[in-house]
Amino acid sequence: MLDISPRKVVHIIFQAREKNWAEAELRAFIAGLNDDEKASLTAITWIGRDTFDADDLEEAIATARAEATAPTEDYLVGMPLFADYLEDGLEKLGISPTDEEEEFL
Repeated sequence: MLDISPRKVVHIIFQAREKNWAEAELRAFIAGLNDDEKASLTAITWIGRDTFDADDLEEAIATARAEATAPTEDYLVGMPLFADYLEDGLEKLGISPTDEEEEFL
């Protein structure tokens, strides 16, 4: 089970893709998440880039918690295609980023 709302994930996707957003603001938003939200966010990213399957969500979250050695915002924002991985991860988990986007906007 995800410990972060899909709406927050879509917000992060928007921030990561929006050129007007400063990277510092994106990093601050992720840094402000609690540890459970950060682990879920990392797990969604890993599922999106095929490191884990959607069926292995709990394992991905547990691994994210266990292997968190660097600040989550540094790890994720520094990852090429971060926003794409998040979007793909949501889709693989059966969550429509488009539906969440409509609520977000």
